[in-house]
Amino acid sequence: MTSITLSRADRAALGLAALLAVSSPVAALELALPIGARETVSRVTAAGSYDLPIAPWTESKGVPVATLEGEVRRTAWRVSGAGITTGQVMLPIRDQLEEDGFEIIFECIARNCGGFDFRFGIDVLQAPNMYVDLTDYRFLSAKSADATQALGLLVSRDGGTVFVQLIEVGPPGRPAISVTDAPAMAIPEEVGDVVAQLERAGHVVLADLDFASGAAALGGGPVQSLDAVASYLVSNPERQITFVGHTDATGSLEANVALSRKRAQAVRAYVVSRGVAPTQVLSDGVGYLSPRATNLTVAGREANRRVEAVLTPAE
Repeated sequence: MTSITLSRADRAALGLAALLAVSSPVAALELALPIGARETVSRVTAAGSYDLPIAPWTESKGVPVATLEGEVRRTAWRVSGAGITTGQVMLPIRDQLEEDGFEIIFECIARNCGGFDFRFGIDVLQAPNMYVDLTDYRFLSAKSADATQALGLLVSRDGGTVFVQLIEVGPPGRPAISVTDAPAMAIPEEVGDVVAQLERAGHVVLADLDFASGAAALGGGPVQSLDAVASYLVSNPERQITFVGHTDATGSLEANVALSRKRAQAVRAYVVSRGVAPTQVLSDGVGYLSPRATNLTVAGREANRRVEAVLTPAE
């Protein structure tokens, strides 16, 4: 681990204030955790320090960290529920942090963090309060808008149980964390086991993507099928996927091919933003030349506006 004790210049570069020196009121931090989340441990060190990871592990540098001083809180939760992914837990929290004005400093998924070396180079609570699967964990570090608080968030899974660890550092006497229930995600039946369908059939329709006619943009929230694909690719770096965009038959073939490629590119950008190596994902589009249903009905046209993931030989 590379420990960086921040000088005034260092703090300015990272954008973090001297945490112990701040006495202004601080808003309560709110986490969006799935229904049934149970707090397992909460520890407060009144005048402590925390090595906040700010970049992935490398052989030459270890885990670069910013050593921050202030009141340090270490809290962990356990979420039981078969089928819940680390992405389903992490991404609503990430969205909530950004809504509360936090800026994401660094985030990574498993292998892209540094795998074994990253996990054992950072501060992790002991079992049974926290468990880390070396092939299925996510980490992010963030700072508040006024740079008086910083945090490290770690999410991992053991079977059907997800573990969440939050380490905060900031001024003393700030409000305790409040936890809200994250909205349940509707999971289309076809999305139930995206990875299994990929391995079995070599391709899968990403049924929870929803494109309006003529539109290529994804919504702002997490997409379960893409989170599953991202975790799969991160855990299997030898695999490669091509996202293929499709449209309904409204408009010319040339325009629809261009639109289908934009849809596939948007999907590719999503999984790359979740830590997948860009070399593992390609994108293309075929317009309306490969329909799933008739283009003579509204329901058929909706079904045809889609993106499929296709397993392809690694180059």
